[in-house]
Amino acid sequence: MPGMSNFKSIQIETGTKYRTPDGIVAVRNGIKRSNAVVETAQPPKPDWLRVRLAAGGRYTEVQRTVREHWLATVCEESMCPNIGECWGNGTATIMLMGGICTRACHFCAVDTGNPHGRLDAEEPANAARSVALMGLKYVVLTSVDRDDLPDGGAAHYAACIRAIKVQNPATAVEALTPDFAGDKSAVATVVSAGLEVFAHNLETVRRLTPTVRDARASYDQSLAVLSDAREVSATLPGRILTKSSLMLGLGETTEEVAQAMDDLRASGVSVLTLGQYLRPTANHLPVIRYVHPDEFSAYRTLGLQKGFIEVVSGPLVRSSYRAERALEGNNVGLPTDRGR
Repeated sequence: MPGMSNFKSIQIETGTKYRTPDGIVAVRNGIKRSNAVVETAQPPKPDWLRVRLAAGGRYTEVQRTVREHWLATVCEESMCPNIGECWGNGTATIMLMGGICTRACHFCAVDTGNPHGRLDAEEPANAARSVALMGLKYVVLTSVDRDDLPDGGAAHYAACIRAIKVQNPATAVEALTPDFAGDKSAVATVVSAGLEVFAHNLETVRRLTPTVRDARASYDQSLAVLSDAREVSATLPGRILTKSSLMLGLGETTEEVAQAMDDLRASGVSVLTLGQYLRPTANHLPVIRYVHPDEFSAYRTLGLQKGFIEVVSGPLVRSSYRAERALEGNNVGLPTDRGR
């Protein structure tokens, strides 16, 4: 969407409405101040969540490429703490279909609004060209929810995957998708487009889903999307992995996380990522607690015992973090217990 990257640099107070250059009314960071959760005292942030500031070198190169081709990245939109490391290593997660989401989840800082069916017809070509310019061997494509489109944007998603594969045949593609309102045909459209990994995030445990996610999302709908992806992939040549992610620190119990793991395995999920929820603005859900690295290590062990091929688990892990290393079997190089 031309001009949007430059527009995003304009300072607009979080939680306020604004109008984009092409007339879309949106809410900055997704949650209005009037809908903000009741303020609660936050636990002090522990030392293990400190990250280096994003700046310089390869990071600047990737940032320039993203700006040049009008791409939105989840790295920026979600205020990911790993942006410095990932962009500094020449990798990025590209967010398709613009930077305005039709949903307003209480953990997510993406702007919310109604794009009224608008799509950038040049985005597939731009995405493919950018992957080539960045020299990516593995790219994660994610997107905002687009409930304003009949198929949730599945055909556009698939067009981007195909364009990347044509220009970059050696690049592995992971699609981290919305739920497409549970439309199995939309899921099939994306799964059949030539990707290597289909990912959809469960986000949290069943009990917390109504509080954490938009009302149009549901725990069972997300499990059904993952199950549908597995079913479709079984009819295609080659191996397509399914993947999901959970945020911790929102008030879930160990038993609830274990049950979510069981539910994901029953839906055919092979790779699971676990990371600490970090509150993006004061309007979003508070952090209930900071989960210790040792607990993340224990969850990884539990997940592997339950049959996941890999469980990438750590405080700063996000669903696309070091995604290209997910099958190395070593927690993508992260420590597997404290002090190692």
